[in-house]
Amino acid sequence: MLTENNYSKTAHWFRESMLVKLCFIGFLTLLLLIPSTWVQSLISERQLRQNEVVDEISDKWSGKQLVEGPVLILPYLNTIAEKNDKGIITYKEELQNIYILPEELNINSNVDPETLYRGIFEAVVYNSKINVNGRFSPLELKKSGIKPELILWDKVKVAIGLTDLKGLKNNPSINLAGKSYEVEPDLTDVKLFRNNLIALLDLSADKNTAIPFNFNLDIRGSSELNFLHVGKTTLVKMNGTWGNPSFTGRYLPEERNITESDFKAVWKIPYFNRSYPQQWVEKDASLVTKPNQTYNETDNNDTTFGVKFIVPVDQYQKTMRSAKYAMLIILLTFISLFFTELLNKRKIHLLQYALIGAAMIIYYTLLLSFSEQIGFNIAYLIASLATIVLIVLFLLGLLKSKKPALVFGMILSIFYSFIFVIIQLQDFSLIFGSVGLFIIIATMMYLSTKLNWETKTASEPS
Repeated sequence: MLTENNYSKTAHWFRESMLVKLCFIGFLTLLLLIPSTWVQSLISERQLRQNEVVDEISDKWSGKQLVEGPVLILPYLNTIAEKNDKGIITYKEELQNIYILPEELNINSNVDPETLYRGIFEAVVYNSKINVNGRFSPLELKKSGIKPELILWDKVKVAIGLTDLKGLKNNPSINLAGKSYEVEPDLTDVKLFRNNLIALLDLSADKNTAIPFNFNLDIRGSSELNFLHVGKTTLVKMNGTWGNPSFTGRYLPEERNITESDFKAVWKIPYFNRSYPQQWVEKDASLVTKPNQTYNETDNNDTTFGVKFIVPVDQYQKTMRSAKYAMLIILLTFISLFFTELLNKRKIHLLQYALIGAAMIIYYTLLLSFSEQIGFNIAYLIASLATIVLIVLFLLGLLKSKKPALVFGMILSIFYSFIFVIIQLQDFSLIFGSVGLFIIIATMMYLSTKLNWETKTASEPS
């Protein structure tokens, strides 16, 4: 039977045991995972709101642009044999298309990006003047078995694709073999691109497809400008007044020159690694996106390439990376606080541990709110200083001694500086973080050997 004296000893051991205290600290750390998850959800929500605002601005201005083509389309009457259930063979004519891609495709683009703001959110839009010129390939007859007399030379089309026609600033025209043709939105059944601009021409006089072409596009868009690799040889030159271009697609430019305020890039691409031939016959071909499908950078990414105009600093991405280290910082802080408690023989209540943990969670909401207004780096400095000063003042009141409180503040400063450096690094963040954590753990192991674990953290009550 448990006597009153034994109960008193057990209760006292439970209150003073460092093992029990460590277990409660561990439980408190796990409990703080809940508000930490809420903070990460808040960051994701704000980032989603930013994306919604960017989409709204893009919808009113113009979306991502993918310039496609030109492609020469020759209607062709093909005779098809069909066999019924009784074995009777019948023949019928079906209208198909011969698709001919450019032998040479040269594109010169000048891009002028700018930043539009709505409240605290920003989106990158651009104006671009594009010149496209080249020459279509000659019609190949032998390998394909095409009969020239079945080609409808008077109903030839030239198709140009543009992702968002709202971005057109003028009515373009295309010059073919010295003649100018107006282009208009596709009113036929051609589904080569998501949005087709069609020019109708009559080639019945020459019956020749090896014709030169030239046209200009004055367009606007947002975020990205991409091109489709349709030439046997595709040469693209792009100049832009933006210091943070990200080259998208499968092909990187052969030449590039990037400064703080502008960039120049040149692509020269042969057709060998392209997923479609130079000429083919098909009833209804589609090169990139399906009708009513929204273009994104992953569509047919083996043949598209271009530039994405990125915002230099994405505070939400960096804030989220910081928040993912929240549990590590809280755990290291609690362990350091526990060592401080043992070294100074001043007991710190679990409620006070919880208050310090709450302050370190609120730190991330401070970081998020300030980074939206003044940028991540300054916000990180302000939030870190505010949290460190708050905890140091709190410990001054608890420990009644300046030295341990200031030492603990220095430890917190090292932790926050360590996380900041990891966030800024890209290629070396893993090795730097691993080495830093190894040093921290080694330091704590060394300090643990200097402690007398049998010493009570506070005087036994009388």
